[in-house]
Amino acid sequence: MFRILIACLLAATVAGCAVSKRPQADQAEIVSRSYRDPGPSTLTLYTMINTRSGSGAHTSLMINGSERVIFDPAGSFQADIVPSRDDVLYGITPAVERAYRSSHARETHYARIQTIQVTPQQAEIALQLAKQTGPVAGSFCANSTARLLQQVPGFEQIDVTFFPINLSEQFAELPGVVTEEYRENDDADLQKGLAANNAALNQLDAASSQ
Repeated sequence: MFRILIACLLAATVAGCAVSKRPQADQAEIVSRSYRDPGPSTLTLYTMINTRSGSGAHTSLMINGSERVIFDPAGSFQADIVPSRDDVLYGITPAVERAYRSSHARETHYARIQTIQVTPQQAEIALQLAKQTGPVAGSFCANSTARLLQQVPGFEQIDVTFFPINLSEQFAELPGVVTEEYRENDDADLQKGLAANNAALNQLDAASSQ
């Protein structure tokens, strides 16, 4: 167990899986930004992977139920137009989703994105579990996501793990999972990516409000 914790702490150091310091949005802001994708109910597992070592650096889960959110435990993503409460990001429009993956994908890391279609009931259970989890401690991103998933009917076989790659491999074994990789070759500094995508989202939001 000690080795597992050390490995996760090292992963957190390079990829931003640390204790969340996001502002807590009020309910009015969350409701005003709420978004529901018109497609089927889905769960999408993001695994941020080091391009050099192949080790997992961060885990998060996008849930498309009655609304679309990202459960980003101990994550680093913040944007002015994206309300957050604890480790749940709200208002995940297509533009926000692109900004999320783009912020994490850079010279040193890429995103493995695995999507599975679920029933509306499964998605709603996952959504409520994400909202109830509360803030997640640093380096517990894969652990908390695995614990959430195994409480969703049909995902009970997911074993709790501290390793993002292990969780990704388990998720890949589920019937119907579609996997893609997203890569960019921009600056290795995560904060620069976050700042650039925040500015782009602000610009898009301002244009849509005119």
